[in-house]
Amino acid sequence: MLVGSANADDAGVYRISDDMAMVLTADFFTPIVDDPYWFGAIAAANALSDVYAMGGKAMAAINIAALPGSEDFREIKKSIGQGGFDKMTGAGGPIIGGHTITDKEPKLGDAGLGSITPGRNLDKTKARPGDGRGLTKKIGTGMLATGVQARRRRAGTA
Repeated sequence: MLVGSANADDAGVYRISDDMAMVLTADFFTPIVDDPYWFGAIAAANALSDVYAMGGKAMAAINIAALPGSEDFREIKKSIGQGGFDKMTGAGGPIIGGHTITDKEPKLGDAGLGSITPGRNLDKTKARPGDGRGLTKKIGTGMLATGVQARRRRAGTA
């Protein structure tokens, strides 16, 4: 193990050989947008971003989902799946399977797999004062989405 839970990173890194290590991650959350397609795409992007943050290359992912089992949710499930599939396939890390359970509140995520050369990972222990940062979205986006979600729950609309 090159990077484990002691680092407080969003992914782990495990050495396979002298020239190959695997980046492993999982992300899982409730909907932060109303559009099912984009919910699937955002879930996939979150798993991909953990692999990229470590300096890795996306290889594959497995979906993890808790979704309503009702017939009227069938088309929504298809759209969620398509969003995740499109995002992962476009990044070169196809979804190769997954597991779904029935739950009244939708939850979706991915377990992502990437590759990296050992010692080239960008874990938090390597950060130094003055290092540059690359932001892919505005700071606080997650907090805003969580706040909107909480408000919807209190209002009974989510």
